[in-house]
Amino acid sequence: MSEVHHIHEQDPHAGAEQRKAIWKTFWILLVLTSLEFIIAFTVPHGVLKVSVFIVMTIVKAFYIVGEFMHLKHEAKTLIWTILVPIIFIAWLILALLLEGHAIFEAVFK
Repeated sequence: MSEVHHIHEQDPHAGAEQRKAIWKTFWILLVLTSLEFIIAFTVPHGVLKVSVFIVMTIVKAFYIVGEFMHLKHEAKTLIWTILVPIIFIAWLILALLLEGHAIFEAVFK
């Protein structure tokens, strides 16, 4: 009885689309993080800097959730159900920062 050995060669192109998506995600997050570092060390502290960081953090968080938790493949209504409250919370934080700064300036002026 002879044994037949089958050698299975792997397709070098198998998984190429997934690797491409992973590298795309890596480069996008690298660019956003680099922009955060540039802004952190070049823009003077103030409302503009805080506002930019809040917006960039929300963008990064939404991208990460969309990619790694596969939210981008869900129904658009679910995405908006999650996104709209986050926008309102960001607006609330920004409004509180602006009002807090205005009150601080009025009291200690």
